[in-house]
Amino acid sequence: MAIGPDPDTRAWLGLSGSVVAITGAGGGIGRALAADFSRAGAAAIALIDRDGDAARRTAALLEGPRVLPLTCDVADPAAVAAAAERIARELGAVDVLVNNAGLLRPGPLATLPPAEWNALLGANLTGYFLCAQAFGRTMLERRRGAIVHIASIAASHAQGFSGAYSVSKAGVVMLSRQLALEWGEAGIRSNVVSPGLVRTPMSEAFYRDPAIAGRRAAMVPLQRVAQPEDIAEVVLFLASPRSGYVTGQEILVDGGFGRTLMDLVPRPGFDRAEHTNR
Repeated sequence: MAIGPDPDTRAWLGLSGSVVAITGAGGGIGRALAADFSRAGAAAIALIDRDGDAARRTAALLEGPRVLPLTCDVADPAAVAAAAERIARELGAVDVLVNNAGLLRPGPLATLPPAEWNALLGANLTGYFLCAQAFGRTMLERRRGAIVHIASIAASHAQGFSGAYSVSKAGVVMLSRQLALEWGEAGIRSNVVSPGLVRTPMSEAFYRDPAIAGRRAAMVPLQRVAQPEDIAEVVLFLASPRSGYVTGQEILVDGGFGRTLMDLVPRPGFDRAEHTNR
């Protein structure tokens, strides 16, 4: 089913007529972002993904905005520069950049090859920097713009045996803060959305076993694992003029999962089961 603008419910965001660039647009969160920006009345959306076919599949779902799917490896400076030039030429100056592309690969630090370390940092951190530079030039000239970076709860809670993943996401948070500091006087805002547990194509393998999927949901205070749309809704707010005085911030979108540490500590008389089974 085609996804078009829904002005009755999204007009309050003030994103109507905007030009948006989304990296990692072929994946779960990227696709949800494209759909939500379309519903919010974006005039044009650039869909950037290393998998060009996936970007084109996202484009086929959208109805209303001008759409430009692009094959681009965000870790490649030349590819990013070429993509930014083409988007400016065909869609116009970008008002909103969402840095969403990312990799997740298993790997213990003790034996992790440098090539694997660099691959994750390239996609998850350097790519965000390159895209911020490429699209930020026009924002700086126009003295307005919003950048939203997708990081992870792993930015502040180390995720073991995941190579450079946590390190890269922690870097994204600091990159965003530095951009906010350096570009704020030009009217450009930079913020982070950090998902907790979310079911996407990248994490789907974790949910194929119903028992594991159930255990994961049970760990979250809201008792469910996020869908990509849960993340997209918060991104749209940070991209919109409704958050015009918010910059340099990180919003954790995790259903409360990051606040459950003390619930793991055995405390006779205070255990959850003693109070929920009465």
